[in-house]
Amino acid sequence: MRFLLDAEQTEFVRTLDRLLTAADTPATVRAWSAGDHTPGRALWERLAAAGVFALAVPEEYDGLGPLPVELAAAFVELGRHAAPGPLAETVAVCALLRGAGDRGAAKEWLPRIASGEAVVSLAPAGSYALDADIADAVFHVRSDGPAAAVGLAVADGHGPVRASLDPARRLARPVGGEVFVAGAAARDAMRAAADWAAFATAAQALGVGLALVERTVAYAKERTQFGTAIGGFQAVKHRLADALVGLEFARPLLYGAAVALSPAGGPVDAGREIAAAKVACGEAAYAAARTALQLHGAIGYTAEYDLSLWIGKARALRTAWGTPSSCRARVVSR
Repeated sequence: MRFLLDAEQTEFVRTLDRLLTAADTPATVRAWSAGDHTPGRALWERLAAAGVFALAVPEEYDGLGPLPVELAAAFVELGRHAAPGPLAETVAVCALLRGAGDRGAAKEWLPRIASGEAVVSLAPAGSYALDADIADAVFHVRSDGPAAAVGLAVADGHGPVRASLDPARRLARPVGGEVFVAGAAARDAMRAAADWAAFATAAQALGVGLALVERTVAYAKERTQFGTAIGGFQAVKHRLADALVGLEFARPLLYGAAVALSPAGGPVDAGREIAAAKVACGEAAYAAARTALQLHGAIGYTAEYDLSLWIGKARALRTAWGTPSSCRARVVSR
């Protein structure tokens, strides 16, 4: 059995790479961080036109999926290019609407998500929502009293916007909204949504780590010391090799989680597979960020240098939708 992307999937990845390269994502990220969402919304629409969000939407709602393997491949590219926006949260909302049992809400939002018309975000109970200030809808958990009263709602407002480790990740607490699903159905739907969010975040983290290694290798070939490129020093080679090995060992775990999430995945515990992928990809990306920062020296710290966009994202994605300790605990649980 060959655990490799097929020709069609590989071409899809190449198409996304070309699209994101042409979009000048560093400039888009900086604009997004400053509150100018125009370039980011334009990129969002182009990603939707390429079918990225449709991969998480069932065919009955004008989508193509859910197709976890293709989603993983797409989100690795989104991470490589540091694309801004509530990307993992959009995938999670699609999972939430698929599992909530409210066809009215699914019919209202899923086609709009697939087409890129609507930008959506998601927040667990009492937590922050990513990019609530730009989202057309923020889905969140409302719990009024006993656990049986937990419900899912679309927020009608949000609190103050707060900064994150990643300047492009703008956080706010959603407030209000009418509950559309409550009780056990709401809890199950939110659990599934959190799994899909962790899965998409893991894929993004892997892409971020790969970009950090790629950029650092290119820098090491150009930066000279004692009359020679620092990439020729054995210590530098070892640091870069260790970072790349960590990422390549994390990649099979990500696609293993994708297979577990697919309808043909069989009776595999997808939650544990996702947790393993999340901790492996997050830690590997964080290690790549530390290596990139050290080998770039002082310029790695500067906000004006593009590398900082990936470093900040690696730190933020490491704990988003599952800290390393919570993911490890889930992996070993029975």
